[in-house]
Amino acid sequence: MSSLNISISPHIRSSRTTQKIMLDVIIALIPALIASVVIFGVRALVLTVISVLVCVLCEYVWEKLMHREVTIFDLSAVVTGILIAYNVPVGMPVWQLIVGDVAAIIIAKMLFGGIGCNFVNPALVGRIFIMFSFATEITTYTYPAGGADALSSATPLTVMDKLDWSNFTQLFLGSHGGVIGGTCAVALLLGGVYLVLRKVIKPIVPLCFIGSVALFTWAFGGAQPILSVFAGGVMLGAIFMATDYVTSPITNWGKAIFGLACGLITAFIRVFGNYAEGVTFAILIMNLVVPYINDLTMKKPLGGAVKK
Repeated sequence: MSSLNISISPHIRSSRTTQKIMLDVIIALIPALIASVVIFGVRALVLTVISVLVCVLCEYVWEKLMHREVTIFDLSAVVTGILIAYNVPVGMPVWQLIVGDVAAIIIAKMLFGGIGCNFVNPALVGRIFIMFSFATEITTYTYPAGGADALSSATPLTVMDKLDWSNFTQLFLGSHGGVIGGTCAVALLLGGVYLVLRKVIKPIVPLCFIGSVALFTWAFGGAQPILSVFAGGVMLGAIFMATDYVTSPITNWGKAIFGLACGLITAFIRVFGNYAEGVTFAILIMNLVVPYINDLTMKKPLGGAVKK
């Protein structure tokens, strides 16, 4: 008779490792990087590379100082570095970008135990640090030459009431002012399709997030609800940050609730707030309630005790 093997989770094992998943995410982010270089110039690539190197270095140094296993080869720090760079304008001073990198890796990730232990998305924490510390620099955008009058010296979110469907191509291709990785919608969509086909993410969160931004922008009386999903950070946030395994729900119903709520908060901030964008705050707020969403949507095991 064979003995019963009792072990801790996970009990279902797969050949897919964190490194392989993160590599797929990096591949999915490449189209947006190529687009950013075309739109904003080679400095977009330089900032992205610097951000990646700083994030990897921070994680390595911290783990060495704490006498912990070095985990930089799982590539999660690389993804964080790319996403932080994608969330700042191309003119952002390098040292200010580094402040965001350090905050993301040390404060949001390593202080809580490393990957899998953080309760909010590290890249968004890095962006928040930059926003609060360098408000002027993070809203000082470079505008590509040859833009339409409405978008030649303003980001789409600040002039939504002046835009119409004649601006769709410009919004879709990203030839307007904005952050490095958030302007070219078609590049981000290509990355999203790749992640879905590779089964890295499910399309539930992105579709619910993007759809609810349009729906609630219309419900709140905002300008151009459909075009608004291609403006600002909706695509970048919905596809690459709201789908983070650690900080998003694990059930399908939970993912739908999470995406819808992110879109609701984003639209509310955009329409009624003094701040033009709301994606960062929406995702971070919903990160905090993910444990409760999981509890509410988790199926009860057969024969399991019912909570009173």
